[in-house]
This record gives sequence, structure tokens and C-alpha cells, in this order.
Amino acid sequence: MLTAKQNFLETIKVDGKPDRLVNQYEPFVHIGNDPLSVYTRGNRVRGKTSVDRWGTTILFPEDAPGPMPHVTDDLKVCPDVTEWQKYVKVPDLLGNCSEGWENALATAAEVDRDEKLVMGFMGTGIFEQCHFLMGFEDTLMNFLLEPEAMKDLVATVAEYRFQYAKLLVDNLKPDVILSHDDWGAKHSLFMDPDIWREFFKEHYRRIYGYMREHDVIVIHHADSFLEPIIEDMAEIGIQVWQGVLPENDIVGMQKKLNGKMTLMGGLDATIDRVDSTDEEIRASVRKACEAYGPGGHFIPCMTYGLSGTIYPHTDEIIRDEIEQYNKDTYK
Repeated sequence: MLTAKQNFLETIKVDGKPDRLVNQYEPFVHIGNDPLSVYTRGNRVRGKTSVDRWGTTILFPEDAPGPMPHVTDDLKVCPDVTEWQKYVKVPDLLGNCSEGWENALATAAEVDRDEKLVMGFMGTGIFEQCHFLMGFEDTLMNFLLEPEAMKDLVATVAEYRFQYAKLLVDNLKPDVILSHDDWGAKHSLFMDPDIWREFFKEHYRRIYGYMREHDVIVIHHADSFLEPIIEDMAEIGIQVWQGVLPENDIVGMQKKLNGKMTLMGGLDATIDRVDSTDEEIRASVRKACEAYGPGGHFIPCMTYGLSGTIYPHTDEIIRDEIEQYNKDTYK
């Protein structure tokens, strides 16, 4: 039987021969104590309100699954995109994160890289950073009303993102990077596909190109509907799209992609409840595995941006049911 690492690597090859479905994040060891994560996300503490390095207010209530930006008229970092240079102060990654990698490297050194893949992490992508600074409504309207100013701001955020990726690649030397940027809602993109292509595509080609040039596997998280741009995503170097909502036509996308990109997700998040039953969770997971597993280049997974679920019992049952499916199907 292939190791978890070997099975994942076969899954993402166009002509690979995995011997079972990859079980969610099983092949990866997330390294979360690198200087970049500590510097940009280290003050996010459950039960507290904080302000991030860009100046965005971050809420993290005790009963929330994770931190979220809190952007109001009074708290907008950038109230006028035509004067964004006046308001937006880009965090100095080179000055604050070029050194101090010893802890992250020590954590990575403990990973058996014959069995597992070291995974670096990049939260808050280019689009997300824009709406962190000015809110969703302003961001989407400014693509149409102030395109030149938005292009300048997006390019600045993209350069920050590139420097982040470069520091992570050059210092940690991970096998995989999980990069976040949600580009859509449950049933549609947040913007016209041509707007995404005009503002974001080439910036991500550069960022993901650097990763690929250094033999880093690119996993892009977006728990979204992204059907209209999946071929673009594969073209710019994304090898795995993590967060594929079941509202997407996963079978149709598998046929269209023909192995050019692996789809990771497909599980319905409505099973992640405090009152969800063993039978309900198993039935939902089995349905997804049976529907999408035969098409290949599919990894059953919750659509959240890292491993685990809100309610721990859900994750335990999901993991066990995927194992049972593999035993039943691949012997």
C-alpha cells in the first residue's frame, strides 16, 4: 500500500495511479510557527478583539469558529480607494520576518518526509485583503467605478503576497503551500470571471509560478463556487483546489479538467453540527465518495481552510468513513 504522501502525489499526477482516496489532510503536516504566521496572525486570540498589521479590526468571539474582519464605516482602513496610498500601510515582511526561522525549521525537521509532506500556510489572499481594508461592497463596486486605483492597490497587495510566498519558500522549503483567497460565494463568483482575470490572474500566476519553480506543490483554498474559472486556475499553476463546495458540478469539472487540477472538498458542511448523528455523517460522506471518487483527481474533505471541524466528533466520523469507503472499494 502506498504511504499517505505517495498516494497524494499519485492523485495529483495527470496519469497517476493512487491506490485509494486521500483522506482529507492526512498527507500533510502544517507548520504554523513560522515568523510570517506569527507576525501577521499571532495576535488573533479567541475571545478578544484585535487589530492586524494592516489596521483591520479582527473579531474573534469565544463562540465563533474563527476570527473575522470587522469593517464598518467608522473602522474602514481605506475609505477612499482613489487615495489608498494615504491610508494603506503595507506591513514590512522583509524587515520583520527574514530572521527567526529556527522554531519552524525545528518543527519541520521532526516530520518524516518519507511519509508526510511539510505544509506552509498563507492566509488572507489578495482579494480578501482588499475587502479587509474597505469592506465587500466598496471592493466590488470599486472594480467597476475606480478600476485604475483598484489595479494599483491590488498590485501593491500582490507584491506583498509575493514577498510572503518567497520568504516562506526560501526559508521553510516546504513541500506544499496552502494559500487562501475566497473568490466566490455558495452559488456564484463574487465578480464577473473577466474581472477576476483582469485584476488577479496574472498576479497569482507570478506567485504560484515562484512556488512551482522551487518544486513546491500549490494548493489553493477557496470554499466557493468557481466553475467558470477552473481552467484558468489550472493554467496559473494551482495543482489542488481545496474547498470545492458540492454546489459546484464536481463531476462535470473532473471531466473538463481531465487531471490538470485535483479537486479537494465535496463534503457538505451542514453535517458539522453539534447534533449531527453518526448515520447522517457517514451517509453524506459515502455519497460524496461514491459520486466523485470514480472520476479521479478527487480528495474528499471538509471545505474549511485547514484540517478539522467545528465539532470534533464530526471529523472523527468523516475520517473513519473515508477509511471504510477505501476498504470497501479498493480492498
